[in-house]
Amino acid sequence: MTSPRQDTPQVGGRSGERETLLLAALPHVPFDGWNSTMLHAGASDAGIPPEDVRRLFPGGAAEAVRLFSTRADQLMAAQMAEHIANAGLEGLGMSARVKMAIRLRIEALAPHREAARRAAGFFAMPQNARLGMECLSRTVNSIWRAAGDRSTDFSFYTKRATLAGVYGATLLYWLDDTSEGSEQSWAFLDRRIEDTTRIHRMRGRLRRLTNGLPNPFKLMKTARTRHT
Repeated sequence: MTSPRQDTPQVGGRSGERETLLLAALPHVPFDGWNSTMLHAGASDAGIPPEDVRRLFPGGAAEAVRLFSTRADQLMAAQMAEHIANAGLEGLGMSARVKMAIRLRIEALAPHREAARRAAGFFAMPQNARLGMECLSRTVNSIWRAAGDRSTDFSFYTKRATLAGVYGATLLYWLDDTSEGSEQSWAFLDRRIEDTTRIHRMRGRLRRLTNGLPNPFKLMKTARTRHT
């Protein structure tokens, strides 16, 4: 499974400037972390005046991490769209599509694995927890949409809550995976998807079984009525 070009700004204008600065700053993240130091080091490498750093990222490092996450979402969505256009995914079930999208989303981080590791630590800090949840929610929604899910009912929330756990666990596994081609990570993902599918099947069977049973609360109400 191949990834799209990772280190080419995708747009022009101010957005292109922001991506240029982010990409120039990413090699500094493993040493400096996500902070103003890495942004200014990236600006120096890219020939961007230091006074432009605040103009491009007024929210500082937090805004840069958000762009890093959003960019990976966009790269994943673009490659999923390419797969659909070139080969089609009609023969794949939803679980297979979601698994493909998760893998593509993680592979989008591969050129900057240490920056991704630092981002996970950044999100784990109490003051950044809300931002971390926002980015995770956006990623999970992007994965479902790229896989072709268009639900708007209650399952919209349950699907995304489930996927957040699967994606988060797989990402953490991948960050420490030293196997060739991250094959152990993809095997781990396979198991998590299968576990989730099995649970949903069990819930469906239980729902069908209980639909034919009498409502215990109605029985209790009837019994009380008879004894009054």
